[in-house]
Parts: sequence; C-alpha cells; structure tokens
Amino acid sequence: MAPEDAMVPLTLIQGAGSKGAVCLDGTLPGYHLDRGFGSGAKNWLIQLEGGGWCNNHRTCVYRKTSRRGSSNFMEKTLPFTGILSNKPPENPDFFNWNRVKLRYCDGASFAGDSQDESSQIFYRGQRIWQAAMEEFLSLGMKGANQALLSGCSAGGLASILHCDEFRELLPSSTKVKCLSDAGMFLDAVDVSGGHSLRNMFQGIVTVQNLQKGLSSTCTNHLDPTSCFFPQNLVSDIKTPMFLLNTAYDSWQIQESLAPPTADPGGIWKACKSDHSQCNSSQIQFFQDFRNQMMFAVNSFSKSDQNGLFINSCFAHCQTERQDTWFAQDSPQLNGKRVAETVGDWYFDRAKNIKAIDCAYPCDKTCHNLIFDVNQTGVDRSVDPKAAEISASSSSSSRFCFPLFRASLVSLVLTTIILILGFLA
Repeated sequence: MAPEDAMVPLTLIQGAGSKGAVCLDGTLPGYHLDRGFGSGAKNWLIQLEGGGWCNNHRTCVYRKTSRRGSSNFMEKTLPFTGILSNKPPENPDFFNWNRVKLRYCDGASFAGDSQDESSQIFYRGQRIWQAAMEEFLSLGMKGANQALLSGCSAGGLASILHCDEFRELLPSSTKVKCLSDAGMFLDAVDVSGGHSLRNMFQGIVTVQNLQKGLSSTCTNHLDPTSCFFPQNLVSDIKTPMFLLNTAYDSWQIQESLAPPTADPGGIWKACKSDHSQCNSSQIQFFQDFRNQMMFAVNSFSKSDQNGLFINSCFAHCQTERQDTWFAQDSPQLNGKRVAETVGDWYFDRAKNIKAIDCAYPCDKTCHNLIFDVNQTGVDRSVDPKAAEISASSSSSSRFCFPLFRASLVSLVLTTIILILGFLA
C-alpha cells in the first residue's frame, strides 16, 4: 500500500499585517512549507496557488467569505501531491526540495495594491507577494542553490507576472527559473463574437487598480488590460520560463470561450462539458483556439532558455495532480511525461525543449476532464481515466442534458394535447 500524501500545515505570515499585506477581508495571508532534506535542503520550489479572480465589487465581496479571500476559511492542512510531493516515485526531481504552497487570497494573481474603503476590501496581492518572499528568504531561501517559481491557473499567470522579480530577489549564483502551468490565458473571441475574458480582465485591472504594477515594457505600447494577458508578456521575460498548457484548456473553454453569457441558448453546454459531445463546427472552433495558442507562444519559443509542453488535451493544471504530473499512465509528448520534460528543462539535461502536440484527436495519452452539466466550476471536474468515478460522472455529463431535453419536449407535447382537447 502506498504511503499517504504528506499533510502540510498552514502557517500565517505574522509580520504581514503591519505591512498592509492582507487578504481581501484583512486577515493574514498564509503558506504551507514542507522542508527539504538531503541533497535538496538548499533548493526551493515556490508554488503559487490559483483559483480565478474577482473582477467587480460583488464578486470581491463574495470572495471575502471564502478560502480565496480570507485565511479564516483556508484549510489548516493540505496534501502535497504532484510537483509538491515528497516521494521520489511521484516527484523524481523536486521531492527533497523545500516545497512551498503560497495561498491565494487577493483575487488578482498576487498583483493588486489598493483598497475599497467603503466595503473594507483589501486588494493587496503585490504586498502579499513581497511579504511572503521576505518570509521565505528569512527561512533560508536567500542561500538557495536552486529555485523554481511555479503556479497553476491564476497562480500560473502570477508566476509570469512575478518571474523576473523572483530572479532579482536571489543571489546571482542561484539557478532561478519559472514555470507557468495553465496560465496562458488568451485574449480570444468567444462563441458570440465577444471578448468575455477581456471583459473580465478589464474588471480585475480596474477594480484592483493594477495599472501601476504591470510591466512598463508592455504598458508603454499597450493598454493595461492587454498587459494582464500573458501573450503580451512572456516574450519580454528575461528569466528562463517554462509554459505548460493544454491547447484546449478546459477552464478557458468553460469560462472564456463559451461562458453562459455568450451562450444563452445553451448550444455549447454539452460540448464544453464533454468534448466527445461536440459537433464538427465546435471542434473547428477549438482548433482555431489552438492556432491562436501556437501563435501566442511563437516568439517566446525562439529562445533556447525557454521551454514548452503544450499537449492537445481538454484539461487544466497538470503539475499539482499526481495523475498528470508523474504516474504510469500520465500524458506524454515525445515519450516523456510532464515531470520528466520539466526536469530535463530545469536541469539542462536536454537542449531546446519545445514539446508541442499535434492537433486533436491525435493524443491518446490525455487525461481529459469531463464536467457534470448540472454543476459549474472546475472543482466538479473529474478525470475519466479514474475508473471508480468515471462511470457516474461521464454518464451524468452525457445523459443528464438529453434527458432534460426529452422531458421538456414531453411536457410541451402534453400541454399542447391538453389545450387542443380543451378547445375541442
């Protein structure tokens, strides 16, 4: 029987309050640290937690009462799996490093620095980042031999935003690189012809007053909202960066390409929950999105120091899940799993690592996510390769909607018959 995952306790940053480095509700930010050992005792891996954003007063007020906006609601312990695991068979290259998960409670990818006086909402992501880095430096990171800044989803965007800052915090003798997992959010057109994600990002930039903290290299020639999109940032990052993304990112499909606001008739509902339910024109829409992804990383990929792993899967975040990071049947490109490819890049075991998949449906190693159409949110997603849960989840996503439609048709027909009978 395999040993249990390490359960790592939450530590609050006690000195953060005096610096104004607080969560949305004013509580102290926190992190989980599993100390390194042996050959990894002087190496540091920082994982920035993800979890969406708040882009207006209402969503930020709501977020204040959740683990994404208050340390009062954060789990007191978290299992460390995937890139955070302390077991060599699960995490061969980083298992004995100092591994940190920095909790996310500011709603803007650790980037804001303002507040809403009337509602007592604190947008202090940048200060949380700085307070956390000061804490880690004092705990030994200032003497690191090697360091990796990583993050997933909104945390993956944060690792892009803060990559060069992270490099500057550490001695020139420290080997420093950055990894963004599922952080390549694209400024793409949605199924209605609108720009759902741009509208959301514009709200984040405005409500959290991000303008002053964004890259001046970008804001010198583009508007602030554009400079929150990774495609306008990654080519200017000086520190070696690895982009890990699926070409058909399931979060972007759900919330950016075909959100309910862009699909009021629900035409995309079944397709975006389970790609096997998509028709040919819907698949073509996703292929166009993949082409935009390829274009967005084109300039970035020309640098030998940068790495890529873009597989043609319908998934989101592959570093923190054991089944997609490093397991026997994990997704592969060029015969290597995500963990092996990232390790080859970080430790310079191979040159010019640019693993890009052919278009769907060529990849048979994917762990595609299937969503219950009666639920919303990535937290409800399941991996159909996990046999014990796939049957119920797959059937619900594939049959709940058709059954609902059939019931509706039956109700309408019954009503018509009753009306005709009444008229007769």
